[in-house]
Amino acid sequence: MKIKALIAAGLLVTTVGCGWSGADGNILFAEDQPSLPESGDSDVRYADMEKPVVLNDPDLKGHSFRYGPVTIEKFSQLNLSFDLYADGAAEEEVFTEEAWFPEYYTDLKGVITFRGGPYRDRPAYGTLQSGNPQIEDRWSFTTGANPDWGGGAGWTGQPVIVQWEREMKEVMNLEERFKEDDQFTEVILGSLDGRVYFLDLNTGEQTRPPIENTNPIKGSVSLDSRGYPLLYVGDGVPTGADRDFGFNIYSLIDGERLHHINGRDPLAFRDWGAFDSSALINRETDTMTVAGENGMFYQVKLNTDFDRESGSISVSPEEIKLRYAVDGNEYKGIESSVAIHKNLAYFSDNGGSIVAVDLQTMQPFWALPPLDDTDSTIVMEVIDDVPYLYTATEVDNIGTDGDCYIRKINGLSGEVIWQESYPAYYYPNVVGGVLATPVLGKENMEGLVVFTVARYGSRYSGIMVALDKESGDEVWRHDMPHYAWSSPVDVYDEAGNGYLVQADFGGDVRILNGETGETIDRKNFGFNIEASPAVFNSKVVFASRGGRIHGIELK
Repeated sequence: MKIKALIAAGLLVTTVGCGWSGADGNILFAEDQPSLPESGDSDVRYADMEKPVVLNDPDLKGHSFRYGPVTIEKFSQLNLSFDLYADGAAEEEVFTEEAWFPEYYTDLKGVITFRGGPYRDRPAYGTLQSGNPQIEDRWSFTTGANPDWGGGAGWTGQPVIVQWEREMKEVMNLEERFKEDDQFTEVILGSLDGRVYFLDLNTGEQTRPPIENTNPIKGSVSLDSRGYPLLYVGDGVPTGADRDFGFNIYSLIDGERLHHINGRDPLAFRDWGAFDSSALINRETDTMTVAGENGMFYQVKLNTDFDRESGSISVSPEEIKLRYAVDGNEYKGIESSVAIHKNLAYFSDNGGSIVAVDLQTMQPFWALPPLDDTDSTIVMEVIDDVPYLYTATEVDNIGTDGDCYIRKINGLSGEVIWQESYPAYYYPNVVGGVLATPVLGKENMEGLVVFTVARYGSRYSGIMVALDKESGDEVWRHDMPHYAWSSPVDVYDEAGNGYLVQADFGGDVRILNGETGETIDRKNFGFNIEASPAVFNSKVVFASRGGRIHGIELK
């Protein structure tokens, strides 16, 4: 396997812990990336890329060293250009020493951002109490409706689910009965009707007044990883002639908007202000990382002032922005959520480039050439401090039926370790290929990565495929009568048996055996489900395009 070859060759990274100086290690080049042929089994063409250089300190091998950032000595930037801005002013370079994410993202109980955290691999919290679960319908809540977009939730539309600490509940505008319940768990979901709803996980009752965001919300909201009463919400589409279109930070003490990032940034290459990307918060540095459909990549120092005793919170953000262009990529905009390991951030864009950014310098250290629109979020696996990326494309920019591409990529070098292709139908604005974020298997699903391919086989059907994460070989497939944009969710019982929850455009929710792909149970909810579910123990929450939020239980 190429992974083993890379590790054996010494492609390890130096970590610099708190209070350590940079190690005087050996400088190693990543192995040369093989070029794919310009014709043959794949239509994909890669430019030769100069490889980044990483530090390797032999004295650290086999030792338990402090968690610290990855040092990139030389950046591969031959196929891209970029500009940096700090609070709107152009900068030749920036450096933020503490700009790396901690080993543990949060102490909160729940799912607090799209797919749970910076590796985007944890859409469920807790375990099931029994195996072979069946779907039990518990509650539904009807949202309002936008005249153009309706209600419920669209893609990606995942709720966050959190069990608040008692002292935090006391400062928030929750109804008193929920403050008194030690097991109270809250569901928070952004809707296409332009509101953010707050519901009780057990009953679906409203727990506090909704936030009036006005602009429809398509993406997934995020909570603050420190447990602070802050909510991060991206606009999906503007309302009418509304130019107040971008990204918002709200207080969960009273629902007040504390800050707005104008997505229609005059510095951006694209005048489209949506933020479908779900933010990540570095709890140790008070910093937010998010990407915009304007094509800008943001690192924002929040300067949060939270006074628990007085019940007040404010932010005074300072922005560092990256504007970039990859050679041959004509499509600007980032709809995927950012995946992060330490100071290494990764995202895909509307042209299909995968971009790697060092958060300390805010510079790209490699970027893959364009392929096709890639809106599904990268899922990351880290082995011996080397991040590996799992990603897939849509069938969109080519403007006709074609192949979508599923890839595993070395996050340090940009090398494509393996690639598989699946044919899919093109349909304008409602495209085929992969829009769902994949599942990285755990427990008895260890070794599998599961992708959902839309418009495969026929224009309205699809498949789920489980691939061997080392080789890319197909292990099982599950044929779907209705295609899906909704992301599958992996859940596990106490014995370590894995199951998949998959919703689709026909309104079905299926429970699959994660090891074999066999259907265990199915229930129909009447309307297209393109939003992704989140799971808390045995309880699953998702929204449909039919204007409803649903709570079910796996029993």
